[in-house]
Amino acid sequence: MYDVRFYKGNYSWRQKQANRDKCTAYVEQHFNASANTSSGYAVVVTGYRASETSKNWGRWYANKVGQVFNIPVAGRGGILVGGFNGRGNGNLKHTKMPAILLEPMFVSNPQHAEWVRSTAGQDKLARILADSIIEVFPDGSRIGFSIGHKYKTSRPRDRGAAVYGGGAEADYAEIVMGKAKDILENYDASASQQETSSLKEEDAPINDIRIIKDGKELWHHADIDEDDEVIWDKENLILHITTM
Repeated sequence: MYDVRFYKGNYSWRQKQANRDKCTAYVEQHFNASANTSSGYAVVVTGYRASETSKNWGRWYANKVGQVFNIPVAGRGGILVGGFNGRGNGNLKHTKMPAILLEPMFVSNPQHAEWVRSTAGQDKLARILADSIIEVFPDGSRIGFSIGHKYKTSRPRDRGAAVYGGGAEADYAEIVMGKAKDILENYDASASQQETSSLKEEDAPINDIRIIKDGKELWHHADIDEDDEVIWDKENLILHITTM
């Protein structure tokens, strides 16, 4: 059902090749990093002109990472539209299909790095990526994969951030995407029809409210219903939650 293609070269070239191949979706795998080793959250970057499909896909992925690894989710519901002050937009802006850039963990954070370097952690990340594609594009299609930093013609030695404990960001990103490719290309829709026909309880949208300061979670409230009223009083800096 799924035909996964890896694209190499500078970022604009990759996107144009994916357009040429009529990919249904395009995803670029990165990991985050910071001088502060305690920083750690999941987030997905979309382009400034991202479609609602891209945004919903990004939210699904980021929140699933937060749920599986029990880490905070940043951005607006898990996404940063346009990236970090524009950084990341160029990785996606030439695409003609839904496209996202993944920043699921901080490889500068010792705990996150341990997950990224472990087979179990890589398998979980690959499964989340594959499941996000199956959830949003269930009919099967050609998917474009891009490994952040690696294989650029302009900077062929670029491997991204150093990973705490050893290795480089791009090399682990490639491992995760390779595993996700295997899952997708061996996916049997008929065997999974019942599971994918409707959201399972554990896959229901996450409505948690979190307060994050400098990458650290200060407060987490999980008992939020879709019908609850949540209002932020900007003047008095008070968050009001009313059960309807």
